[in-house]
Amino acid sequence: MWWKERCIACRDCQKVCIKGAISFLDDYLLLNQLKCDLCRACVDACHSQALKLVGKKMTVTQVIKKIEKDMIFYDQSGGGVTFSGGEPLMQPHFLHSLLKACRELGIHTAIDTSGFANSEVLLKISKHVDLILYDLKVINDEKHVKFTGVSNKPILENLKKLSGYRRKIIVRFALIPSVNDDEKDIQELGAFVSSLKSVKELSILPYHKAGVEKFKRLMKPKNSLFIGSLPSDEKLSEIERKLKNFGLKIQTGG
Repeated sequence: MWWKERCIACRDCQKVCIKGAISFLDDYLLLNQLKCDLCRACVDACHSQALKLVGKKMTVTQVIKKIEKDMIFYDQSGGGVTFSGGEPLMQPHFLHSLLKACRELGIHTAIDTSGFANSEVLLKISKHVDLILYDLKVINDEKHVKFTGVSNKPILENLKKLSGYRRKIIVRFALIPSVNDDEKDIQELGAFVSSLKSVKELSILPYHKAGVEKFKRLMKPKNSLFIGSLPSDEKLSEIERKLKNFGLKIQTGG
């Protein structure tokens, strides 16, 4: 990751990168992840500690040991562990092993998923998890392709299948003004979620800009960053009311 505010623009990171993975656009550092082999030469060459290698590989045992340290808090709060990401279903075998280990320890588990996954994998994982937080962005497929790059048909179909198995599911809806907050979007969302067999809860997650700085640190091109406006309290109340009309339990935030 890269911290622009620490960078002194010496460009030594670019000079030592033998893969040519680092470039600059004005004063903005860009990283080509397809070329980067994580050799950390750029990190070692950075005089101001503006670059840092984050993340590490861990075994199931190592992860479980870290989880066990917080068991006293799970017992007191009635909470547990949520596996998210990114997309946790991108590592299904690892996730499956973690969920089984947590169950053996009596730890409540949840996964936060986009639902864009192989249906067999999703259904297999769902057998070992206590709660599924399922993210829906927009029901209209054309809009979904426009803003995410993929169709939502497998996402909606997977949710239908999951609900048929009576899994504990809470749908989460990231509300973004001018993207998925018009009358048609809300009516389609309410109609779809209320038609599912075992889904009665929907969480509205109002768009915020907390990820903007993190996006920059990940060295993504500026023109690929979406910055929307924040939904007003009035708009949130209006959407809550409309979704409650479908018989759904609505929570805003969290």
